Amino acid sequence: MITAMDRTPLRVVIAEDSVLLREGLARLITESGGEVVVTVGDGPSFVAAVEAHRPDVSVVDVRMPPTQRDEGLKAAIEARRRVPGSPILVLSQYVERQYATELLADRGGGVGYLLKDRVANVREFMDALRRVAAGGTALDPEVVAQLMITRRAEDRLRALTPREREVLAAMAEGRTNAGIAGLLTISEGATEKHISNIFGKLMLPDSEHDHRRVLAVLAYLES
Repeated sequence: MITAMDRTPLRVVIAEDSVLLREGLARLITESGGEVVVTVGDGPSFVAAVEAHRPDVSVVDVRMPPTQRDEGLKAAIEARRRVPGSPILVLSQYVERQYATELLADRGGGVGYLLKDRVANVREFMDALRRVAAGGTALDPEVVAQLMITRRAEDRLRALTPREREVLAAMAEGRTNAGIAGLLTISEGATEKHISNIFGKLMLPDSEHDHRRVLAVLAYLES
């Protein structure tokens, strides 16, 4: 079924510091019937462009100058703060769970997070762009998988007792069993029992290939 949005060209702002990718995205969107109102190469310029042009949807790279870390994401969040509900599709080279979680935190809809590899599939990319423009969400399957892994870890952590959480927090600080016992004023035997319970509740079986203590701490930090 063809809707009014399908017939109306999408007005798009692109924020990407790579000239090659930026021009490639612009050409792809234009040839697919969209209208690229402006392209920019840094976060502040992107925020200003969203305020000035109020696009139907924006495409933003997570990593942008000057540090090539999370400037694009921060700019996306700021743009949505200044123009509430402004639809934004974020592109990333890799799955970065923290960024995806932050982007979805306001639960306002009109957001997407795709890996750059998906751009190669023009139909899939444009479908995602239109879905975000319409106020929906478009999450890369890999992003969904990673978020589900994090959610499962959080669910398991909720099974820990307050004392077990204290022990795990001490483990995250790098303390030995003796150090944990001294900190919490418990015996080393009790400490070992708590740690064993933690491994069990986090479903970390004994393995010669994995360091369960490290995996438990990672689960704690990711929560």
